Amino acid sequence: MEIIRGKFPHAKKITIYGPEGIGKSTFAARFPNAVFIDTEGSTKDMDVARLPRPSSWEYLLQEIQYVKGTPGICKTLVIDTVDWAEQLCVEHVCNKHQKDGIESFGYGNGYVYSKEEFGKFLNRLEDLVETGVNVVLTAHAHIKKFEQPDEMGAYDRWELKLGKKTSSQTAPLVKEWADMLLFVNYKTYSIAVDDKGKKHKGQGGKRIMYTSHHPCWDAKNRYGLPDECDFDYEVIRHIVEDSDVKQKSASAPKEKKTNKVPDFMSLPEADVDETVDFNTGTKIQEKKDTKSGVDMSQSEAFRLNDYIPKVLQDLMYVNLVSEEELMEAVYLKYSQIFPKGTPFVNLPSDYVDGVLVGAWPQVLAVIKKMRSEQEIPFD
Repeated sequence: MEIIRGKFPHAKKITIYGPEGIGKSTFAARFPNAVFIDTEGSTKDMDVARLPRPSSWEYLLQEIQYVKGTPGICKTLVIDTVDWAEQLCVEHVCNKHQKDGIESFGYGNGYVYSKEEFGKFLNRLEDLVETGVNVVLTAHAHIKKFEQPDEMGAYDRWELKLGKKTSSQTAPLVKEWADMLLFVNYKTYSIAVDDKGKKHKGQGGKRIMYTSHHPCWDAKNRYGLPDECDFDYEVIRHIVEDSDVKQKSASAPKEKKTNKVPDFMSLPEADVDETVDFNTGTKIQEKKDTKSGVDMSQSEAFRLNDYIPKVLQDLMYVNLVSEEELMEAVYLKYSQIFPKGTPFVNLPSDYVDGVLVGAWPQVLAVIKKMRSEQEIPFD
């Protein structure tokens, strides 16, 4: 055993939430070498680096894995916004269990499943942080009625705008996970406009960033920031960039890994082929796929038929899974339901959403096993 004292430089985990249009994305874009995963399509008019907009929860997880497996691709990953990411999570849970909606589970089980999936998401972000990449989550805010536990009264307060009911499960995870939870809002004043002080109007509107807890909002920081400051990246630049982690040294003291969010489920990580360009579905470098015998060069694009849903296409493109390979996996695992030769267009939509998309890591594992068995060793 060895006692280690002092501070360790580490990448930062920051959550920024506030009303729509206040400038959260612009603020996040100022982080060093930021790459966006734009879940809601709000950065179309911004000059930023971004990965393709995720069409499914599995695709979002694969993009995170892609960033983790590609050193130097960025210093900051921005999820913009986490409340729209939660919608993908809920949709994934419903498809996986073949339910029409989160309320269809009964007894609150749907919210528990969503919490578990969201916990895995935060675990993957935690792993990314440990490689030296900052992670910034942006989120919308809304006003909710809050009742004191001691029954002393109720009042309105700003909260993370996560699902109407799932927020009670996922919002605490996001707040606990972050090193800094920053609430941003317009600071307005009520000014009397008559002699009797009965009529008022709002003035001001300066954008303010709150860094500490208040009865009307949640916020926190571990770096001694003022309770109230200008909504400007310069306020936290020294925190983010002075402790910039370029690469972990092999001689550096090792810390015991402790995740604030429990690793709820043990599904295999999304397997991402790091030589595939996310935007085009082509090989970044010329390479022959020895498993299929197909020459996948940079000039030759990988294409799928239009009748395959986009959400499934996106997952297939990442690992260059062909329609033929996908259907061979279907025949192998579900031959009694779908005999060999069944075309993709005959697959029920709930099977596509619930199994091929909802359980994609397991489907991909079957395909990779088939590929390995097809290899012919040389004498």
